[in-house]
Amino acid sequence: MSVSTSTSGRADDGLYRKIGMRLIPFMMVLYLVAFLDRVNIGFAALTMNADVGLSPTIYGWGAGIFFFGYFIFEVPSNVILEKVGARLWIARIMITWGVVSAAMAFISGPWSFFILRFLLGVAEAGFLPGMILYLTYWYPAAERAKFIGLFMAAVPLATVVGAPVSGLIIGINDTLGLKGWQWLFILEGLPSCLLGLAVLRLLPDGPRQADWLTPQERAVLEDRLAQDREAHPVGTHHALWPALIDGRVLLLGLVYFGIVIGLYGIGLWLPQIIKAMGFSNAQVGYITALPYLASALAMMYWGRRSDRTGERVWHVALAAGASALGFVGSIYTGSHVVALCCLGLAAVGIYATLGPFWAMPPLFLRGTAAAGGIALINAVGNLGGFAGPYLVGWIKESTGSYNAGMGVLACGLAAAAILALVLGRFLPSSQRGQAVGQPVSPG
Repeated sequence: MSVSTSTSGRADDGLYRKIGMRLIPFMMVLYLVAFLDRVNIGFAALTMNADVGLSPTIYGWGAGIFFFGYFIFEVPSNVILEKVGARLWIARIMITWGVVSAAMAFISGPWSFFILRFLLGVAEAGFLPGMILYLTYWYPAAERAKFIGLFMAAVPLATVVGAPVSGLIIGINDTLGLKGWQWLFILEGLPSCLLGLAVLRLLPDGPRQADWLTPQERAVLEDRLAQDREAHPVGTHHALWPALIDGRVLLLGLVYFGIVIGLYGIGLWLPQIIKAMGFSNAQVGYITALPYLASALAMMYWGRRSDRTGERVWHVALAAGASALGFVGSIYTGSHVVALCCLGLAAVGIYATLGPFWAMPPLFLRGTAAAGGIALINAVGNLGGFAGPYLVGWIKESTGSYNAGMGVLACGLAAAAILALVLGRFLPSSQRGQAVGQPVSPG
């Protein structure tokens, strides 16, 4: 029996690797482009704000208003994805956000800035929770954190790739009558439209539509997923409305709110923080990339460790706590190098939370409940994407310094760490093995 179990485990590992090699790189490219289109406003601001007449407060408001559109349409978008299939809906999301992102090149003042950022949020609503839901069609709970972490490593990698490129594009001026920041939006928006068309060909709705799996592999995968569903029957939601009013969903949304305050609070302002230290636009691009490269590596390691130990909550709490310490450290140093290292620690901590965090909701959400519940968690959390950038901008304009803004981001991450620990007390014992406190075998 032991030999049979070991052989089966190795076969499953091979199947999951095969699925991962086929899906994860493409999904990472999709998310990389999506996130780049969402945050390239941080680089555009280096010259756009002066050209268009945007104050720090107005920029912070416009950068964050994206998340209002995202919030309003998040749950409906994910429910539609669950009904019509991932392939069609993800393609629609990508094409529409690519068009809106490219249109950002033609903003002329605060109101056009606000309107297009809001529409970009509407267009992209449902993408991340849709991808998290999509991964539950392929991987059982014990395998999810590392694959979610691998997929979401595209977020920091978007900055690793995009920051140097964006810094160089900003230097293109008066080409065909357009400024560098206008070319930035156009050149980084149109690839989303092309990838949206590629989704129709390369992203199957689920295992049954994957012609690159053999019938035996499909049968094994469906059997493993069925076993996974049966392993956590208590407290599991399948219908939409019971899931939306489950206190655990709201608590997860609040944890994610604290994480996202820091994620976008630093992500949308870091280029300007570095610029204020006296670096050129091109140098800003390369320097910005460094902490995000470290973040991508940390995400993959921390997600794998979470899966190996079967523990989720402490992995979220410890990473969020480390991020809070990084933000605090950046305030109390007089050295630019030390401050950048502290902000790098803050970024690493933020991104390390994501794999373990997004492995938790599918433990008690299935089917339509998963579509709506995951979307609601992401929608509530992403309101932090408005709060973080706006508060940093408002504080910067009021005080002339970023220090108090970094303190606010630290508070958000500290609150996320505490709420994650509180959440562990409300997970049923049948689910806690994949979330909190399961004894860890040596090695």
